[in-house]
Amino acid sequence: MSFLRRAIRRPPADGSPPTPPDLPSPLDPPSPGRSAEPGAPPEATAEPRLAPDADARAEAARPAGDALATGLGRTRGGFVARLRSLLGGPTIDDAVWDEIEEALILGDVGPTLAAGVVERARRESGGVPAEAAVRRQLRALLVPRDEPFDPLRPAVPGGPAVVLVVGVNGSGKTTTIGKLAHRFRSAGARVLVAAADTFRAAAIDQLVAWARRAGAEVVSHAPGSDPGAVVYDALDAAVARGADVVVADTAGRLHTRVSLMDELAKIRRVVERRLPGARPEVLLVLDATTGQNGLAQAAAFAEAVGLTGVVLTKLDSTAKGGIVFAIEDRLRIPVRYVGVGEGVEDLVDFDPDAFVEALFR
Repeated sequence: MSFLRRAIRRPPADGSPPTPPDLPSPLDPPSPGRSAEPGAPPEATAEPRLAPDADARAEAARPAGDALATGLGRTRGGFVARLRSLLGGPTIDDAVWDEIEEALILGDVGPTLAAGVVERARRESGGVPAEAAVRRQLRALLVPRDEPFDPLRPAVPGGPAVVLVVGVNGSGKTTTIGKLAHRFRSAGARVLVAAADTFRAAAIDQLVAWARRAGAEVVSHAPGSDPGAVVYDALDAAVARGADVVVADTAGRLHTRVSLMDELAKIRRVVERRLPGARPEVLLVLDATTGQNGLAQAAAFAEAVGLTGVVLTKLDSTAKGGIVFAIEDRLRIPVRYVGVGEGVEDLVDFDPDAFVEALFR
């Protein structure tokens, strides 16, 4: 991956103060008096922002293959074990293909997709083994990755990266933010977390605890405050302090609550207002154990805020990992990370080839 590096201004030889960096107007430090944190106004001048080192990023990324293989143990022993048993039989007739379709449906691939996979694999299996045909068709459901995914890419030139994290309560959203902060800090980034889930006081406390554990800074307001104001102040603080990335929490909204979904759309507009032309990452956290119900959640969030990726949590806790195929095929939104454990490092990059390989290992 290629990464943007920012120049450091060296002090003049005569000992006079260094000239502050020239930044576009949206990145000018906020005016004195706007408080990003209670009792801690942002600095009056922006510090030079250093891009995290590429080697540090590579070292921070956990290898996907082995971690996925371990995390997919239940899925591999669930519907995939049934699939391999059927596909490895001496003969595969119409009745066996029907059972293969049923196994895919039970694995949360979904009825329509399962029927399509079986139909295409049957046509292909005349020239290749049936298991290879099914694997190939499953892989084809996953979204092509045309460009490397870089969550630390600046949202605007010279500014911080912005990651908005959305999802319903209980999906593992707060834990995921803590794990993301840890990954970014391990890559050498200065991380600022915006506690914009102001509807629950406990959510702010939990996020502060995770941020401290990861070594990240936090911008928060009192419970019940305007979430958009929290995000705006966090962006102000990020510009002033030279933070590399802002990770914004949002309320655990039910996708059926229209007014709450509208609030999410407002937060997206706040980012655009503070950083015109910004291209934030918008990650939806989904609980893999919810199965096909997660599709309805993802569709609603995609319409409200324009998702750029999905984080699938608790993948190690389900025997039905086929939901990955359903999400990517229906919504054409890539899964970016998967949670495969409770540890702070148990959030791994999602690689389509490694995922399919791990399923059939």
